Amino acid sequence: MAAPMRVRTTFSIFRRVSSQFGSWNRNYCSDVTKKGIIVGVYSKEDDKEEGFVFTKAAEEVNDRASGRLQELLNIAGPTVKQGKAKILYDVNQDFSSVAVVGLGKQSAGYNNVEQVNEAKENIRAAIAAGATQLRESGAKHISVDPCSDAQAAAEGASLALFSYDELKDESKRKPLVELDILGNTEKSAKEQWARGMTLASSQNFARTLMEMPANRLTPRRFAEITGEQLRITKTIVTRAHTQQWAMEKNMGGFLSVAKGSDQPPIFLEMTYNGTDPAVKPLILIGKGVTFDSGGISIKPAQNMDAMRADMGGAAVVAGAMDAIATLQLPINVVALTPLCENLLNGSANKPGDVVKAMNGKTIQIDNTDAEGRVLLADALCYACTEFEPRAVIDLATLTGAVDVALGSAATGTFSTSETLWSDLHQAGVETGDRLWRLPLYKHYTSQVTESHLADVNNVGKHPRSAGSCTGAAFLKEFVTVPEWAHLDIAGVMENKDEIPYLVKGMTGRPLRTLVEFVARMANQS
Repeated sequence: MAAPMRVRTTFSIFRRVSSQFGSWNRNYCSDVTKKGIIVGVYSKEDDKEEGFVFTKAAEEVNDRASGRLQELLNIAGPTVKQGKAKILYDVNQDFSSVAVVGLGKQSAGYNNVEQVNEAKENIRAAIAAGATQLRESGAKHISVDPCSDAQAAAEGASLALFSYDELKDESKRKPLVELDILGNTEKSAKEQWARGMTLASSQNFARTLMEMPANRLTPRRFAEITGEQLRITKTIVTRAHTQQWAMEKNMGGFLSVAKGSDQPPIFLEMTYNGTDPAVKPLILIGKGVTFDSGGISIKPAQNMDAMRADMGGAAVVAGAMDAIATLQLPINVVALTPLCENLLNGSANKPGDVVKAMNGKTIQIDNTDAEGRVLLADALCYACTEFEPRAVIDLATLTGAVDVALGSAATGTFSTSETLWSDLHQAGVETGDRLWRLPLYKHYTSQVTESHLADVNNVGKHPRSAGSCTGAAFLKEFVTVPEWAHLDIAGVMENKDEIPYLVKGMTGRPLRTLVEFVARMANQS
């Protein structure tokens, strides 16, 4: 078995599972009071036929237990529902409990209607159910059946066991659980497991940032915490640019959003060179509003606390850089996160104000709650002019409109490039964290460029119509490279029980899709 991986809740302990896998050491686990394992079963292909089919690992466990697993399952019931788990005890003396999880039909694969690889998603959901139930039953160490995809199994277990509870009394925190892969698996499965644990760990890091209260995650603290995390890889250089630097760069949009807060803004730049430094980099940009009150155009009080996660784009980008460096992907990537608070004081933006972006375009601010696009305008200008990028992708909790349109099923995506969109879409199919393309028609551009006082308007002529589309059209006015995509992640920011392997709360989506996309780009000539 692989060396176990501990699943914890805070950024400081997100360390990587070793790529060196040996046999399970009983001395190491002598202090583990309870050990559980997860094994999978497939449903019969004929819906009318009851029963199940063991995975290879489940067969081995059953043989080791002299058929006891099969016997107890027969007593418990003839089937295990897809995505559900049954906890069995007294199967074998080597482990205290077994979670048998339903993987659905073995023939599952790509579903054209759902736009997802269902086999992988079934594994994530089932393993997640087993892991959470075993933790609740007292298991401190869980060995996981790789099923047919060890990466998906690792993701399901690690993502499901995440909880941000470090601010609670120790007695109320979820117990620490160690994870490893079950059985004497092949090298390829162990590598898949390690990759899945890396991706889940990086997504959990992003979730931690998104969950942190705004008084504990100011722009400066975001930069410090991210810098500490990325230094683990030793391959990423971080630069926390100051307000003075932004003034010298003429970032009038970014600075205008920040001036309503007493917290100074930070423009965080993260650089990873995984190949020849002369190769043009991919640029990732994440909106980093560490708290968004809406400014003068203040938000309703109800649920405003969730706006601590308005820096979700920055969190996802930071977590993605963590995974990219850990996986040592052969590509150059620069990540940019403009960090500030959108609050209201005597200096805050007022509806009707006009500010000037880095490229000289003037912006009429008719709604101070549409601040994300204003600060991203400068980040896009900086990306396009400083780096001659291969492509630019920005992620932002930009509009409530995308949540109305798509909910949490998929990230709303806009792109000027068919190739870029195709690669992003295919990445989402594999990770289960889907993207859905929305239009960038000239119709929407005219909504934001026909402005009374300035070159562009931050909400457009009809603020209640196609808000996510006009937001993307606004951003496009500051892009000067052909390969660009904008991901509006407001709808996928939180999980409300829709994704079975993500607990309620902030999600860190679509981090795994972004990293999968970057990996595919790295392999392109």
